Amino acid sequence: MRFFVVPDDAAGEAVVSSLRGRAGLRIVQHESGRPWIAGWWRDEEMAWAAVGRRRIAILGMAAAAPRWLAGYVAALNGPGGLDGLSRELPGSFHAVAVVDGVVCVQGSLSTVREVFHGRVLDTTVAADRPDTLAALTGAGVREDLLATRLIAPAPPWPLEERCLWKGVHALPPGCRLEIDPGGRSRIRHWFHPPAPTLPLADGAHRVREALRDAVAVRAHGRMTLSADLSGGMDSTSVCFLAAGKVKRLVTVLHEGADQGSDDARWAELAATAMPNTELVVHGRRAFPLNFAGLLADDPDLEAPFPAIRVRAVLQEQARRLAAAGLTRHLTGHGGDELFHPTPGYLYDLVRRRPLQGIRQVRANRAIYRWATGPTIRELLDRTSFSRWLGRNVGRTLDEPIRGVNSTPLSGWGIAYRMPGWATPDAMASVRRTLRETADAVAEPLSDLRGRHMMLQSVRCAGALMRRTSRLSARYGVTIEAPFLDDQVVEAALALDYADCMAADRYKPALVEAMRGIVPDANLGRRSKAEFSADVYAGLRRHRDELLELCDGMRLADLGLVDATALRATLLNLPPFSLRLMPLLGTFACEVWLRSMPAGTPEAPARLKGSR
Repeated sequence: MRFFVVPDDAAGEAVVSSLRGRAGLRIVQHESGRPWIAGWWRDEEMAWAAVGRRRIAILGMAAAAPRWLAGYVAALNGPGGLDGLSRELPGSFHAVAVVDGVVCVQGSLSTVREVFHGRVLDTTVAADRPDTLAALTGAGVREDLLATRLIAPAPPWPLEERCLWKGVHALPPGCRLEIDPGGRSRIRHWFHPPAPTLPLADGAHRVREALRDAVAVRAHGRMTLSADLSGGMDSTSVCFLAAGKVKRLVTVLHEGADQGSDDARWAELAATAMPNTELVVHGRRAFPLNFAGLLADDPDLEAPFPAIRVRAVLQEQARRLAAAGLTRHLTGHGGDELFHPTPGYLYDLVRRRPLQGIRQVRANRAIYRWATGPTIRELLDRTSFSRWLGRNVGRTLDEPIRGVNSTPLSGWGIAYRMPGWATPDAMASVRRTLRETADAVAEPLSDLRGRHMMLQSVRCAGALMRRTSRLSARYGVTIEAPFLDDQVVEAALALDYADCMAADRYKPALVEAMRGIVPDANLGRRSKAEFSADVYAGLRRHRDELLELCDGMRLADLGLVDATALRATLLNLPPFSLRLMPLLGTFACEVWLRSMPAGTPEAPARLKGSR
C-alpha cells in the first residue's frame, strides 16, 4: 500500500495529476470531484464512506464496514470527534477524513501506521512514507540527521523519528494532521495516555479483550493464517488466539545458531496443544545467515532499515510463505515492549512506593548484577528530560560500551554510544543535534521515566514492523503485529506498573491475560533465546562482502566514518557481543545511501564543519 492525501484545491489536483501516468493508480475524490486520496492499495486494505461533504477512509487492517463508517462520520462534532476512533475500531490503520472542510490524517500510536507530510506545489500533502513525498519535490537527504543514525543501539527519542528527507516531517506521537481548504496545516494532539492505575486482575482482562479483538481482525474472512511461533510468551499468545479463529494455522519456527536454545521444545509443546495447527521448522542451514545480501535490488528508501542484519532472512521467509499460498502472517513483536517493564519503572516505583521499590531494586540487582554505586546514582538522579538529552547523552557517547550493563538505566533512556569508527566530526555533529533538539523538544513522552521508555520502545517496534511488512509485501505477504494495535497499547498503558515489577515473575500481566487460553505449561516459561551466535556466524561467513562495503564508503565520503577503523573491527571481531551492536546502524546507513536512485540530490561531499 502507498498513498497520498491532498486538500480540495487546485494545487492538490495538480499533485495527483503528476502521478496519473503510473500504472494501477487509484483515486478517491472529494465531494467536488477533485482528488482526495491517491495511491496503490488492494480492495481489502481500504474502506470509505461519504455523507454529504463529509468523508472518512480507513486504510490498513480493520473490519470497518462502509455503513458503520458513514454513521460514524455523520455523527462527528468537528474534527476533534476523531480522537476516539481507535478506541471504537480494533485494528491497525490510517484514518483519513474530511470534516467541515478540514482534511484530517492520523496514524497509529506505535507508528506501524505513520503519517508524513510536507509542502508540494505550495500546499500540504500527507503520505504514508516520506521518500514518495521527497520524490515529488526532488528533496535530498539531511546529512546532519544521518549522523545520529550511527548511535547504538538506536538514536534516543525524538531523533529516531526525525525524517531524513529535507522538507518532509513525521507526525509527532498521538497527533493528527489537519489541512484547511487553503492547504495550510496544523497539528492537533489527540492521544492522552491513561493513568497507570488499573490493578493487575482488571487490567489483564482488558489486555485479553484487546488482544483477542486485534487477532480477530486479522482472521476476519480468512480460512488460513500463518504466524511466528518461537515458543516465547508473545508469539505463543498470538498463535493460541489465532488457532480458534481460522480452519488452518501454519506456525513457523526459525532455528537459531545457539545450540543451547530451547525454543524448539517450547514451540512444539504449544503447537501440539492448538487445534488445526501445523508447525514448520526452518533449519538455519536452509536460510541465509545474518548480513547476507545487504545490497538489495529493490530497497526501501524511507530510511536505513532497522533490521538490516536479517533482511535476507525476512525476504526468504516471505518467499516461502507466498509459495505456500500464505499471504497474512502474524508475529508477536511488541509483546516485550508492552509487558516486560523497563528498568525506568524502578525509578518511578521508588518514588511512589519506596519500600516496594527498594525491594525490587535489590531483587533485580541480584539477578542482573548491577553495580551498587551507579545504580544508586541513577535512582537519585533528578535531571530533566531536556537537560538529559542535550547534555548527558552527548557527554557519554564516546565512553566504552562494556560498562553499559552495570546500571539498570541511564537517565531517561538507556546508555547510548557512538561507534569507535565514527569520526570526530560525526561526534561533534551528533552532540550539536542533541543540543538543538533538546532546546526544541523540552517534554518527554511521559512524566514517568518508565512510561517514556516504554512508549519509545513501542514506537521503535512499530517502525520495525512497518518496514518489515513493506519488505514482505513485495512477495504478496503482509506481516501483522496485533500487540502494536492502539487498543492493546492503551490497555497495557492502563496497567498499574507496580503490579508488573515482580523480579520473580516474567510478564505477569500477559500471563494473567492469557490464563485459560494458553496452557499453564507454556505460561510458565522463564527462559529466553539469545542471538549473538547468529550475529557472529553471519559476520564470519560474509566478512569479505562487508569488507567490500568499506571500500569507497559513502559514509566515509561524508566524513562520518573512518573506514579503516571499521575494517579493523571486521578483521578482529571483539569477543564481547555488545561491541558488535554499532555495526548494525553503520551498515544500515551505508546500504541506504548506496540504494539511492540516480538523480537523487546528494548530500555535501563532506559533513559541514569537517576538515
